[in-house]
Amino acid sequence: MFRLTVALLLATFSALAQRTVVIAYGDMRFTDPSETKATNPKVRKWLVDKVASEKPTAIVISGDVPYVGERAADYAQFHAETAPWRTANIPVFPALGNHEMRGDEKICLENWWTEFPQLRDKRRYMSEIGAKIAALNLDSELPLTLGSDQIKWVEQQLVNLKKPVRFVIFNLHHPPVADIESGDGASHNPRPNEIALADYLKTAPQSKRVRFIVNSGHIHNYERFFRDGTVYLVSGGGGAAPVPVARGENDLYKGTEYPNYHYLKFVLRGKRLNSEMIRLADPSADKPKWEVKDRFQISGPK
Repeated sequence: MFRLTVALLLATFSALAQRTVVIAYGDMRFTDPSETKATNPKVRKWLVDKVASEKPTAIVISGDVPYVGERAADYAQFHAETAPWRTANIPVFPALGNHEMRGDEKICLENWWTEFPQLRDKRRYMSEIGAKIAALNLDSELPLTLGSDQIKWVEQQLVNLKKPVRFVIFNLHHPPVADIESGDGASHNPRPNEIALADYLKTAPQSKRVRFIVNSGHIHNYERFFRDGTVYLVSGGGGAAPVPVARGENDLYKGTEYPNYHYLKFVLRGKRLNSEMIRLADPSADKPKWEVKDRFQISGPK
């Protein structure tokens, strides 16, 4: 009986050691907490603490970490509020967003690299999350069109993927696929630059070997699509001022709640990723209450 118990404990510890959990979200706009119109500091902190409690293998951020990239103080605020992540030694993989580049470009990049020194002199990079997941963190402030330096880099990364990799997360700020808005909301519609990335992924030969997942932000809401074998997600509920969306028929998320402050959670289970959108039920409450509002599975290639 004792041997059986020990064996069970060892098996449990082994399973935990191999556990791969990825959290993805974006559009936080960390800044002075006195700024409550452009971003919600209470919600921001609740999300940080909740994400830390998930004990993820890694956190993938689709951009707009600071409110103003030129202000070093905004990164200092990010550093202070995300202390629980560093205490837990959770790797953080950010992509550059338009707010990272608000202001003088040289100052903005220096502030970004100072906060994320492992990325020094890089605006795009690949990160490995466990053995089966790779993240290509892209810069949608630079060209993603066919023949561009960035797409050539993407092609090379896909060619050089390690054999165990089964899922590739393309992490970028501007969405290649999203609900089409009119009026003021049209400024956040997919741009030709990111649409070109979707066109490339449609014919990329590696799509037969790995599953592509595109994680983006910029739209301060949640959207989910499946197109040409690729999962497209908009996860912009990190704290920035919420934005309503008019959901089209191709948006697989049919929820009507608003606002959608949230994060995405991916748990690797064998040959699939079990995925959830975890939403803050009531931003005006004194204490956070969380609810799973979307569940979906992403199957690896056959």
